[in-house]
Amino acid sequence: MSSASNGSAIVRDFWANPKKDLSPQEKDQLLTEIRALLAKEDAVIVAHYYTDPEIQALAEATGGCVADSLEMARFGNDHPASTLLVAGVRFMGETAKILSPQKRILMPTLEATCSLDLGCPIEDFSDFCDQHPDRTVVVYANTSAAVKARADWVVTSSIALDVVSHLKEQGEKIIWAPDKHLGNYVERETGADMLLWDSACIVHDEFKAKGLQDLQAVYPDSAILVHPESPEAVVRMADVVGSTSQLIAAAKSLPNETLIVATDKAIFYKMQQAAPDKTLIEAPTAGNGGTCRSCAHCPWMAMNLLENIRDVLMTGDQEVLIDESVRRKAVVSLQRMLNFNKPVTAA
Repeated sequence: MSSASNGSAIVRDFWANPKKDLSPQEKDQLLTEIRALLAKEDAVIVAHYYTDPEIQALAEATGGCVADSLEMARFGNDHPASTLLVAGVRFMGETAKILSPQKRILMPTLEATCSLDLGCPIEDFSDFCDQHPDRTVVVYANTSAAVKARADWVVTSSIALDVVSHLKEQGEKIIWAPDKHLGNYVERETGADMLLWDSACIVHDEFKAKGLQDLQAVYPDSAILVHPESPEAVVRMADVVGSTSQLIAAAKSLPNETLIVATDKAIFYKMQQAAPDKTLIEAPTAGNGGTCRSCAHCPWMAMNLLENIRDVLMTGDQEVLIDESVRRKAVVSLQRMLNFNKPVTAA
């Protein structure tokens, strides 16, 4: 468990990494090189909240974007730059290429994938969909281009409830993939008829309700913020359940001075900007004496480094390429997501 009362403390606590043992002068030189290359290559950085705070800060400082996957997609699609440097995991780079085929899409490394993407191979998923042809196929953004091409809708966690509620009102029965915890949450909240694919995020799957109860006993005045990819027992303890952007907004608006946060700890960089006077604490993972695969930070997100941002801008390597026939199918479900308007309700 870690806590901090200011953003600089969080960065020191969470990102002491021997792989980045650069002197201040070396780091300044590296950042200078990246800035020059961004200008030379007509490029902009589109970064996720789960990347290293140094990368988020660089994106902010150079006119780029730090956001959740939905806003990353919108920003990249709308920005005039001819090259998008997508700092995140592979499905985010693929999404950028699907929506902006005329642009060059680079990633710090194409090896940065996602456990949800890996857990939903297109052959198995397509067979599953074929067994239930009467159902509308809704897939989470954390999937491959091929899975998106097989889907009717793509959603992110920020609009999943609204889209599924809309489909339920239309009388649709749903296939949901890949995250079972998010699917379970959406099914409970909407009452929709959903068949759930069996996969989970290795980060959120490790949050533990018992550890969370013990931690809240130490901080009884705290609020618990939970991403809905977490297990049901953890979600049920939450004061706020939401996407990354929704949790950041909640951190700002909640009156509690202490917040226990169950999502990737890299979100603390932007969350502390939004709520600079609040203490942020990581939700427990893996149980007492346990071991974890992620310890509240995605190992693939951690593969995004300043050094490989510089390198790919220099070489043009790590470019995202998608078969055009797949892209044409996938863009349909993605555009439905981008065009979806949340129903207006009375204040």
